[in-house]
Amino acid sequence: MTIFSGPLSMFGAKVEMAAIEKGIVWERVFVPFELATLYEPKSIEVARVYPKKQVPVLIHEDLEIFDSTQIFEYLEDLQPTPALWPQAIELRAVARMLELKSDEVFFPKVVCCMPGRRSQMKDGEHGQAVAAIHEYFAEMNAVLEGREFLAGNFCYADIAFYSAQFFARFLRQPPSADLKNLERWRQSMNQRESVRRVMGEMASYLTAHDIEAEI
Repeated sequence: MTIFSGPLSMFGAKVEMAAIEKGIVWERVFVPFELATLYEPKSIEVARVYPKKQVPVLIHEDLEIFDSTQIFEYLEDLQPTPALWPQAIELRAVARMLELKSDEVFFPKVVCCMPGRRSQMKDGEHGQAVAAIHEYFAEMNAVLEGREFLAGNFCYADIAFYSAQFFARFLRQPPSADLKNLERWRQSMNQRESVRRVMGEMASYLTAHDIEAEI
């Protein structure tokens, strides 16, 4: 199994952490990436598989798939144990919704804080994005009331949100210190081997490029 990713791919990090949690043997291929030019030139292999030319892409024998959530689903079918979606139907639906919201609601606001994107925004848009980030942090803090993880047991929703909030933190939008449930959850996540390996490596990459970051 080969996972194509990049040193600062939030979505690639999701897939790598999931594979580690599943105990799956895999190898990683980093596509060309530089902070100044990002993913240019595009990877020929990734472009062949995914029309949008984006990572992550997973190749497993004759199977070639893309999109981190679709890869999650494949890994769950391939290696059912340990389960990374809740077994209860309602909790599984909640977990899938939270995973989607991390990717499609929260992370796009985080992207607005990236230097290159911020310079392209209209007046007021950056402030609106920052406000939305902190509203989402407060929402997740409430979700975590009385829970160790977002949907009860550790699952893909936790992987997705951890990856996204890591970007918010190094882009100088950490959650408020009074969100105690969120900080407790983050510290618990930081104890996991998958987080230490994947996100720790990403933090080291940023630090090597003079960008302060830590898990």
